[in-house]
Amino acid sequence: MPTISRRHFLSLGLGCGGLLLDACWQTQGTANHLDRAKVIVAGGGFAGLNAAKALKRIAPELHVTLVEKKAAYLSCPGSNQVIAGMMPFSALAHDVASGATKMGVNVLASTIIGIDPQKKNITLTDGTQLPYDRLILAPGIDFRWDAIEGYNEAASKHIPHAWKAGAQTLLLQHQLRAMRTGGIVAITVPDNPYRCPPGPYERASLIAHFLKNHNPRAKILILDAKSRFSKQAAFTHAWQKIYPGMVEWISSEHEGRIDHIDTRHRIVHTEFNHHKADVLNVIPPQRAGKLVELADLQDPTGWCPVTPLTFESVKAPGIHIIGDACIATPMPKSAFAAQSQSRACASAVVALLSGKTPTHPILINHCYSFVDPERAISVTGVYSYQPSGKMLETLSSGETAPDGDWRQEGIYASDWYGLMMKETFD
Repeated sequence: MPTISRRHFLSLGLGCGGLLLDACWQTQGTANHLDRAKVIVAGGGFAGLNAAKALKRIAPELHVTLVEKKAAYLSCPGSNQVIAGMMPFSALAHDVASGATKMGVNVLASTIIGIDPQKKNITLTDGTQLPYDRLILAPGIDFRWDAIEGYNEAASKHIPHAWKAGAQTLLLQHQLRAMRTGGIVAITVPDNPYRCPPGPYERASLIAHFLKNHNPRAKILILDAKSRFSKQAAFTHAWQKIYPGMVEWISSEHEGRIDHIDTRHRIVHTEFNHHKADVLNVIPPQRAGKLVELADLQDPTGWCPVTPLTFESVKAPGIHIIGDACIATPMPKSAFAAQSQSRACASAVVALLSGKTPTHPILINHCYSFVDPERAISVTGVYSYQPSGKMLETLSSGETAPDGDWRQEGIYASDWYGLMMKETFD
C-alpha cells in the first residue's frame, strides 16, 4: 500500500470524499427517475448530516429530507477539551440546518414516533406521515441504564457520564474545578463496543493537564472493564512522561469488573476491591439510539446488524443504519467512521434507486486524541467489504508510536477537527 502524507490522507478522507463520489457517478450516469425518489434521513449528527449532503452531492435531483428535532447539535468530539478548559462550551454547538439546506436538503425540525417498513413511511410527532423509498437512520447511542447496579439516569444528575455533550459536560467541568486539593477523580470505562474507544483515555489525559496546573496533588483512577484499550502504548507513555504519578489505569484483570456503585458516597465497588472518589465520572455501557426500537432493528446486543455493502438493515429491507448505532465490526464507533459510512451508504442508496449494483466500499477511520493542548496521538484503519463473508475486513491499521512527533500530530489533530466540523455542518 503506497504511503501518503497525513495532510493528503485527511483530504482524501474528508475534504475530497464527496468529490470522489461525484466523479464516480459522473462516469456511471444516473437514472432519470431519481427525481421522483424520496430518501429520508433521521439524525442531524456526523452520520446523518453527511449522508444527506452526500446524497444531494451525488444526485442533486433526489428528494432528500432530514429529520432532526434539535436546531443545534452539540458535538461530542471536542467535549473533553471543554471539560479541561481548553475551549469554550459554545464551540461544541453547530447549526444543523444551514449547511444541508444550502445543498437542497429539506430539513424538518421534528421527531419520528413511528416507522412502518412495510408501508415505507414514517410518522412525526404531529401525526404527519411521510413516505420514503429509502430510509437512513443515524440515531447515535443511548445508555444501558440497568447495566451497572446503583447507577441510573437519576444518578447521572450528580454523578455525570458526560458521554453526550451538553449539561453533563458542564457538570463534570464544574465538579473538577470544585474538587478538594489532592482529591481523586475516578473514571469508569465500559467494555467494547461503545462510542469513541479512545475517548475515556483522552479525557483522563486532559483532566490530568487541568489538574497539573490547578490541583497538582490530585490523582486520576481509570477503572476499566477491559484488559487493553485503543492507543494504549502511546497513552501510557504520555501519562508516565507528562503526568508522572498522576494517572493510574486499573484493568478488569487486576481487580475484576465493577460490581456496583454507591453514588451517595461516590464509591465504586469492583469484584475484589473498592475505590472512593471525590469526582466520579461513570461512562455506562451503551446501545443503539431508541429510534431503532420503532422498527425492532436491533439485535440482543442492543446494536443494529447491517450488510456493510450498503449499510442496509438485515431485519428491514429499505432501511439503512449508519454511525454509532450499527454493527460495522471491525470499524470503531467514531465520528470519522460515521462520516465514512455515511458516504458509502449514500452511494449505495443512489445505486439501488438507479437499478445499479452498489460498488464495494473502502472505508476509513482516522481518530486523534489530545494528551495535552499541544500534543496528540492518532489511530488509523482502512476497511474493505468482503463479499464471501458479507462483512468488513481490515486492510491496514496503525497508531502513533510512543516516540512519535506528538507536537506535529497536535497540529494535524487541530486541522482534522476543523475540517471534520466544516464538512459536516457548513
